[in-house]
Amino acid sequence: MIPLVAQVPQTDARNGKVADTDTQFSTRDYTRAEWEGRKEELKQRILFAAGLTPMPAKTALRPQVTGRVEGSDYTIEKVLLETMPGFFLGGNLYRPRNLAAGKKVPAVMHPHGHWTYGRLENQPLYSAPSFGINMAKQGFVVFAYDMVGYNDSPQVVHRFTGKPEQLWQFTPLGLQLWNSIRVVDYLESLPDVDPKRIGASGASGGATQVLFHAAVDERVVATAPVNMVSLIMQGGCICENAPHLRVGTNSVEIAGLTAPRPQLIVAATGDWTRNVPKEEFPAVRKIYALYGAAEKVDAVQFDAPHNFHKPSREAVYTFFRKSLLGIEDGKAVAEVNVTVPDARDLLVLWNDKLPERAKSAEELFKAWKKMSDEQASAEMDAAVLRSRLAMAVEATPAAGVKAQKVAGGVVLSRGEGDRVPVMVKSGQPANSATIVVHRDGAQAAMAAAGVKVDGAVYAPDLYRTGNAKAETEPRHVHHATFHPSDDAYRVQDILTTIEYARAQGASSIRLQAIGDAGPWAILAAAVSPVAVELAAEPLSTNAHWNTDEWLAERCFVPGLQRVGGLQAAMRALPRK
Repeated sequence: MIPLVAQVPQTDARNGKVADTDTQFSTRDYTRAEWEGRKEELKQRILFAAGLTPMPAKTALRPQVTGRVEGSDYTIEKVLLETMPGFFLGGNLYRPRNLAAGKKVPAVMHPHGHWTYGRLENQPLYSAPSFGINMAKQGFVVFAYDMVGYNDSPQVVHRFTGKPEQLWQFTPLGLQLWNSIRVVDYLESLPDVDPKRIGASGASGGATQVLFHAAVDERVVATAPVNMVSLIMQGGCICENAPHLRVGTNSVEIAGLTAPRPQLIVAATGDWTRNVPKEEFPAVRKIYALYGAAEKVDAVQFDAPHNFHKPSREAVYTFFRKSLLGIEDGKAVAEVNVTVPDARDLLVLWNDKLPERAKSAEELFKAWKKMSDEQASAEMDAAVLRSRLAMAVEATPAAGVKAQKVAGGVVLSRGEGDRVPVMVKSGQPANSATIVVHRDGAQAAMAAAGVKVDGAVYAPDLYRTGNAKAETEPRHVHHATFHPSDDAYRVQDILTTIEYARAQGASSIRLQAIGDAGPWAILAAAVSPVAVELAAEPLSTNAHWNTDEWLAERCFVPGLQRVGGLQAAMRALPRK
């Protein structure tokens, strides 16, 4: 039995000041075995947050080259890729000119940051064309491509979000990560690209894309994220902050996922990377050291504002010269002055329009939902469904449940700052328990008609219901990036109560939901590590539970619909 202790917090920390994009994060040390487990966990978190769990099917890219700029020793092609049916990505392919027949050279992906003109930006603090041309002159193929909503990729606006989209994990982050994965597919298809030597570099939001992409796609063998790895700022745009993405983690750990592949971290004194030499870089290097590869990660910092300026680009040139060309003579590569083409010569859609099969934003979202439904319906493995649903509600095994006796019951805690008041009624047999949940809390649950009374009865005040109602500190715009939703917390509180009932000797547990508390109970029963008997109104008579509109307001769990919704939860129920 769980001993009654006085270690349950007096207030629920989930209501207080919590982590956000500007929190000062700390790092921790890992053993190699611990990091390997953490690495897989974080990789799965990134894919889930991006809506890529399960991965969409790869379809034909149908690359179109709509124009070419001819330089003396390089070319620039205007390229359009169809990264999923009806969804297009624009970019520029910079290539060395007059390569010997059959020669294959390294390629570098270059996603841009939040500069006004995206991949066309050309000013002292940032110039994507200067980077592409110089790299081509040095013998690299470079593909500079759009963020969603920029330049030749206008089908969705860049900063789009909403609860329905989040239920389905249809986000800018996911679309951009998928685009990056498909860019590797495209580069691998080019006859002059060595598929074993593909790197990536971007600045600011482009660096964010590089970090997450390299974390989940090991075909990227060398990276140079510029002005983004930080413990004091985690990205300011929705495209860097999808729900679930940074729960319990930060960009230092994300950068560590590239280990032991070569990486150069570029920083500036005038932005949130100002502490890189003394804080972030040593932390990333510790992860590399777990692989005996501390020398494969380096950092450089410039006395400059937020940028991808000439000195930063030169550091990246030098890094790729060593990591992708294999030239280790210690020489630094200087940028040469180039003539940057006019924007009209780089834009795919200058005086043109997208192909007729291009889908609108609404059509793309509809197609995404259709794909999700088909994938979830095709998944027959209940364990896989449970795993995905557990990611949606952020359900993890409790290290142990603490209990403090109070009048009429107990207060429980998983030891994570949570506080769950539970009304308790003793009963026989001792090995039987009923947990009853109500949207209005424990008192309403105990008073409800039809509650089974055999054995002990536990009625929790789930997060911010009943006597657990409380005001919260103001929520950051990207709160869901760092924390479970309120409804996910309610599911977790049911799981905490189940664990307490088990510890009190109950081997037979009935989970009874009153009315519209049904979805919380269904999700808890689906992801519970032990089988429970579910007593809730059936989905067949509560069609409203399955709608985006109802879930957005009454059971909002980002990603729930992407993995099959409540129907998948019913199919995933553990069986005795």
